[in-house]
Amino acid sequence: MTLAVTFDFGQVLAELDPVFLAQKLALRGFSASAERLDRATGSGWLAYGAALARGGHGAGAWKTFMTTVLVEGGSPDAATPETLDFLFADQRPRNLWRRPVRGMLELARDLGARGVPVGVVSNSEGALEALIAELGWTDAFRCVADSGALGLEKPGRAIFDWAAARLSTSTDELVHIGDSWAADVEGALHAGARAIWFAQADGRPLDAARVRAAGDADEARAALLGFGVLA
Repeated sequence: MTLAVTFDFGQVLAELDPVFLAQKLALRGFSASAERLDRATGSGWLAYGAALARGGHGAGAWKTFMTTVLVEGGSPDAATPETLDFLFADQRPRNLWRRPVRGMLELARDLGARGVPVGVVSNSEGALEALIAELGWTDAFRCVADSGALGLEKPGRAIFDWAAARLSTSTDELVHIGDSWAADVEGALHAGARAIWFAQADGRPLDAARVRAAGDADEARAALLGFGVLA
């Protein structure tokens, strides 16, 4: 089997664009600071992970993330059911996750140039391939596993199996890079894959044979070296 690599999309390849979010909120009559919204995304992802750990999924987990960003980002008045519904529905035509994470697309393209099969495995709203095409990134990925399009969602193993099959490998030859402990790391491990936790490690013990932490593209590259993906 061939070693392959999959990337989560949000917060790994592209970050939430707080300027775009503030513009969308302005359409609803709310004033918001892009800088404060940006600072609140870390708390948002912690809330998202906790929602997944409680069995949440899909729109519910997404709205938990966004509620936390709005409240802690100084715009609690915007965290209404109507505004959350609007933001979630507007993801398909105008996705908020479009600010590139420094160095990560370049890493994906370098892997592909070296003959490593590369894909995306993401919990998204069903239009991720269109967003990747809009950004001009289609050439970097052999497949895009979008939960909203497939009806398969991390941390379930089926979405990892789907991607591995299209990368002509098996999940035990897969390394997945993602920021959510619950969705990405635990999901990959349960599928038999290895994982790179793309986040600031919080001190929890990691089994280096199966999980490594990386805070940026250089550290992700080093983790891939440690897993034998890059010579």
